[in-house]
Amino acid sequence: MHGTVCFRYSVCSQLSSLFLLGFNRTVTLDSRLLTCFPLNGVSNFVDMASSVSAQANPAPVAALQRGIVKMVLSGCAIIVRGQPRGGPPPERQINLSNIRTGALARRAPQSQPDQKDTPDEPYAFQAREFLRKMLIGKEVCFTVEVKTALGREYGMVYLGRDTTGENIAESLVNEGLATVRREGIRGNNPDQARLCDLEDQAKASKKGMWTEGGGTNTKPVNAVIEHVRDGSVVRALLLPDYYLVTVMLSGVKCPTFKREADGTESPEPFAAEAKFFTESRLLQRDVQIILESCPNQVILGTVLHPNGNITELLLKEGFARCVDWSMAVYTQGAEKLRAGEKSAKERKVRIWKDYVAPTANMDQKDRQFVAKVMQVVNADAVVVKLNSGEYKTIHLSSIRPPRIEGENKDKDKRFRPIYDIPYMFEAREFMRKKIIGKKVNVTVDYIRAATSSSETSTIPAFAERTCATVTIGGINIAEALVSKGFATVIRYRQDDDQRSSHYDELLAAEARAIKNGKGLHSKKEVPIHRVADISGETQKAKQFLPFLQRAGRSEAVVEYVFSGSRLKLYMPKETCLITFLLAGIECPRGSRNMPGGMQVAEPFSDEAMAFTKELVLQREVSSTLILAPISLISVVLLATACLAGFAVGHIGSHSTSSFI
Repeated sequence: MHGTVCFRYSVCSQLSSLFLLGFNRTVTLDSRLLTCFPLNGVSNFVDMASSVSAQANPAPVAALQRGIVKMVLSGCAIIVRGQPRGGPPPERQINLSNIRTGALARRAPQSQPDQKDTPDEPYAFQAREFLRKMLIGKEVCFTVEVKTALGREYGMVYLGRDTTGENIAESLVNEGLATVRREGIRGNNPDQARLCDLEDQAKASKKGMWTEGGGTNTKPVNAVIEHVRDGSVVRALLLPDYYLVTVMLSGVKCPTFKREADGTESPEPFAAEAKFFTESRLLQRDVQIILESCPNQVILGTVLHPNGNITELLLKEGFARCVDWSMAVYTQGAEKLRAGEKSAKERKVRIWKDYVAPTANMDQKDRQFVAKVMQVVNADAVVVKLNSGEYKTIHLSSIRPPRIEGENKDKDKRFRPIYDIPYMFEAREFMRKKIIGKKVNVTVDYIRAATSSSETSTIPAFAERTCATVTIGGINIAEALVSKGFATVIRYRQDDDQRSSHYDELLAAEARAIKNGKGLHSKKEVPIHRVADISGETQKAKQFLPFLQRAGRSEAVVEYVFSGSRLKLYMPKETCLITFLLAGIECPRGSRNMPGGMQVAEPFSDEAMAFTKELVLQREVSSTLILAPISLISVVLLATACLAGFAVGHIGSHSTSSFI
C-alpha cells in the first residue's frame, strides 16, 4: 500500500503519549501523519515509520508537523511553537503557500530618517484579526513545501492534529481576505485549483475585499471603555467576544505622562486636562470602535460615541495635535482632523496658546497671488514674475527633488546635476512643459529662515526660502511631481508646523507612486542621459558641424541665456549642448570677469538679457545653423530684439527670417 505502514504492536510508554491504542490491534497509518514538531523530541517510532514509508514510496512527500500557534504576524504568517520540555520550546515562522494578504502598516524607524511610514494595505488588519481569533493558542498541523535561501518557510496549515481539519489558506480566500498567487500555477495541483475556485466564488459573492469599494470597508465593533491611560489611549472591552485591547486614536496624539527614573509620573502640559476630557465622556460608556490598523503591534482605531467623534473633539478643543504617521489610516477623512487642528490654532487654545502661524507677518496679498512662470530652476523651485514686474523664486512646499546620496558629486567639475542625477532631468522637463510661460496660482505656506554652515555643522547654508503651493488649472504641481515619482515628501518633526497646506495629499500621492513603482521608486534601471557639451570646444564643434548643417532647421530648448544675443541650446535629437549667437544683431555685453579684472557692463545689457529670457528661456524653439567660427554660431530666429532697442544690426553678418 503506497504511503502507509501496516503492522502489529503492543502498547508501550513510548507510544502512549501519541496514540491511545489497545493491545494486539492492527493499525494502518498514513506516513504523512507520523512526524512531530521538529526539535521537540521525535520518537523512534516516527523515525521507523518514515523509513518504512520512504521504502514504500520513494517520491518526496512533505512531512506533516504539529505545534501550537503562539502569534499571528499577518494574514499569511504565523509563529508556531513546540511543547516545552526542560525549557522554552522551539519556535518557527510559517508562511501560507499560494496566497497573498495585505501588508500591515509599519512605522519607519527613527534611526532611519530616509525610510517612510507605510499604511495598511486593504483588508490587511481584517485578515490578521481573522487568523488571530481562529488560531491563537490552538494546535495546528502543517507541511513545509518551500524553504528559501534566507530561511523563510512556506506551507499549508490545518486547524487540528491532521489534514482533516480546516485549511487556513482556503478559509482566508473564501472570506475574501486573501488573493491567490496565480502566477506559475501548475495545472495538476489540486490545492491551487481549489484556491482559485474559492477566490472566484468570493468575487461572485462580493465578500471581503471584493465588496463594492472593498479597500476602505471597515465595520465598527461595539465596545466598553474600561480605562483611559491618557487623552488619546484607552483600554476597551470588545463585544461580544470580551477581548480587552489597548487602542490608540488614529491620527492624533495628546500630551502624555512621562515616567521618571524613580517610578513617578510627570505630566506634560495639559496632559491631565486631556485625560479628564476623554475620561468624562467615554469611561465605561457604550461606544463603537473602528479598528483601523496595527503597526508594530499597536492597535489604531477611532472611537465613536453617540454624541460625536472623540478624536475630532480633542483636536478642536486644543487637547491634541495631528500625527502624520497614523493619519493615513484614519477612515473618517484626514481633512477633518486638519480642520479641527487649524481651528484650535487660530483660537490659540490650550496646547496652541503660544502658536504663531508661519505666515503671520505677511499681508494677504503676499500670501496668495497670481504670477507668470519665467524659469524652472530645479525640480522644486521656479522663478515667477509678479504683476509689479518683480522676479521672485518660489520653492514648492514639503517636497525634495531627486538627489544622490552619499558623496558630494558637485566637487567634480564634469558633474552636471540636471543630467547626472537620476530623474532630475525628467522632473525638470515635467515642470517645464506644464508651467513655463504660464500664469499660476501661488499660496505661500511658510518662509524657511536662512541657515549658515559652519565647520562643526553638517547642515549646508541656504538663503531664505519662500515655500508655497503652486497650482495651475486646479492641479497641485508638487502633488503631480510626487505622484509621478519625480520627488519625495519631506518628513518633519512632530512640532514642526512649517509644511505644505496640502501635506496629506502629498503623502497619499507618494504612497501611490511607491505602490506603482514610479520614478524614484521604480526597480528598473535608472535613465541615463549622455549629453555632449560642445560649447567653446573647437574640436567637438567641428565634429558636430556637418550633422547640424545637413539637419537644417532643428528643434531645441533654450537652456541658458548669457546675454541678449548669446544663448545655450539643448538639442534633443543630437543630445548636445551648443552655444548659439543670434545672427544679424549684437546686444550690449554684461559685466564679466576678465584677466585684467572685472569688465563693467555696457548700458542696457541687463534689460536685453531680461527681454530675451522672458521670450525664450526654457522654451522649445527652432534654430537654423548659419556658420561656425571657433565655436558654433547660429540663429534663434529672434531678430525682433532689434525692435525693442536692445540690439543693433551687425554689419557683415547673416540675417534670417521668421520668429518663434
